[in-house]
Amino acid sequence: MRIGMMADIYKTQVSGVTNSIALSKRWLEKEGHEVYIFTFGDDEVIDDEKNIIRTTGVPVEDTGIYLNLRYNKQARRLLYSMDITHVHHPFVSGSLAMRYCAPRNIPIVFTNHTRYDLLTQAYLPILPETIGDAALKAYLSPFYRACDLVIVPSPSMRQVLVDHFGLDSPVVVIPNGLDLTPYRTDIRPVDRAQFGYSTNDVISIYVGRLSPEKNLSLLIRAFYGVAMTYDHVRLLVVGDGPERENLEAQVKYMNIGSKVFFTGMVDYKDIPVYLAASDIFVTPSSAETFGLSTVEAMAAGLPALGMDAPGTADIIEDGITGLIATNDLAVFTAKLVLLSTNHELRRVMGKQAVQASKKYDIQTTTALLLQHYQQLVEKSKQRHKGAHYKLTRFLDRFK
Repeated sequence: MRIGMMADIYKTQVSGVTNSIALSKRWLEKEGHEVYIFTFGDDEVIDDEKNIIRTTGVPVEDTGIYLNLRYNKQARRLLYSMDITHVHHPFVSGSLAMRYCAPRNIPIVFTNHTRYDLLTQAYLPILPETIGDAALKAYLSPFYRACDLVIVPSPSMRQVLVDHFGLDSPVVVIPNGLDLTPYRTDIRPVDRAQFGYSTNDVISIYVGRLSPEKNLSLLIRAFYGVAMTYDHVRLLVVGDGPERENLEAQVKYMNIGSKVFFTGMVDYKDIPVYLAASDIFVTPSSAETFGLSTVEAMAAGLPALGMDAPGTADIIEDGITGLIATNDLAVFTAKLVLLSTNHELRRVMGKQAVQASKKYDIQTTTALLLQHYQQLVEKSKQRHKGAHYKLTRFLDRFK
């Protein structure tokens, strides 16, 4: 099969979605399929993997992100030769899939990676909530229906799309797969001393983007409450993003700089050694559709503390592999205290977390994805190809 992955953002930008796309591409190629990534960039980007098709885009301020409202000629012609396309961002890439693929009878699959309804609240707070929500529904609801298949990474996320967007088109649950191989061998932890931490400290770790929707201010405030009572607790923040400066200022204002360490951006392949050096995984976001970093932490044997929200609550089994908290400072703080002070609870939950993580193995999820790809490709071959389709394909020769 020739599979076209369409993404607004790909490497060099690092995110859970980017990592998921790259891993999926690698495993689909291991199964013998041709996989192409259609994305954007500038003329100086040099990709370290094959079949990355970049169209030059307009820079979005100083974010390092480039976008365009069309693909270049080379990208368009290659896209037309795909057996199936898989969209990972609904707005630019989604609209381009509808423009280029739908008229050519190329099946369109979309994975809903993000709680877009919550992102509008985080990034467009100046707009009344009803306006932002109405605009989002006006675009996303028909987009979902136009796709041949919508994939969500968790059952609760499917319910969000049904309840909030009125989704009535085909939707399946396929968790974002992870390559758990690095966690099946003994991992040499990163040296705690480089953060100023000792072997007796209990380290809570956050791994991910430092952005408004991640709710990291609540994590800092909760950790402050724990640190004021217990001297042995520490917090390790792994990642970077637009909120880093604000979070570092918050830590400085609270005078807990010796107990909180910001690593900045870390190479994805090095994440296991940071997890191995830690004791508790914390994720305060309510905007996750599926927490890749949560599963990675579980595979590393860490109990997880997360929010009672779609995505996170599908992964963490409350009281079994970790603890679930409400978006309430006192509740989150109390549960962080429990994990920070109970070594035996952490040990038992960590052991159970390792077992639970196995169902997210990339080999399993890739097999599920391929089954749906094959069904859609076969279905597209059986469709009646009318005059409009034939004319479109004929004109493609001259574009």
